[in-house]
Amino acid sequence: MAFGGFNENSHQAPMADINVTPMVDVMLVLLVIFIITAPMFTHAIKLDLPNAQSQPAPEKPETITLAINAEGKLFWNNAPVSLEDLGTRFATSAQKKPLPELQLRADKSTRYETIAQVMSSAQSNGMTKIGFVTESKDTRK
Repeated sequence: MAFGGFNENSHQAPMADINVTPMVDVMLVLLVIFIITAPMFTHAIKLDLPNAQSQPAPEKPETITLAINAEGKLFWNNAPVSLEDLGTRFATSAQKKPLPELQLRADKSTRYETIAQVMSSAQSNGMTKIGFVTESKDTRK
C-alpha cells in the first residue's frame, strides 16, 4: 500500500509532510466569527439613573470591657476600679450617644453576688446593653 501517490513505481516511504490546510481553514473561520461578534461585546445601553440620598450609617457604639477576676476585683478597660466608683462611671457612659455596650468578662470562680452587684449598678445607672464574654471549649487548654 502506498501513501501520497498513484504511481506504483514511486518510492514506498510514508509521506512526512504535515497537512496544515484544514487547520488554516478552521483558524480563518474562527477569525471571521470573532470579527463579527466583537462589536457586540462593546455595545452599551445608555441609562438615565435616578439620584437618591441616604442617611449616613450610624456609628458603632463604644465597647466597655469590665473584667472581674476570681477575687472579685474589677477592671474597667484593663484599669482597676472599685465597686463604689463603678456607679459614676456607668452614669457618665450612659450619657454618651450612641449608648456604649458593656461586656462583662468574669472568671468562672467569681462569686455570683459580685456579678449581680455589677449588673444591678449598670442597669440602675442607665446601661442597657450588657453582654457576657465567654470562652469556647476549643480554646481552653
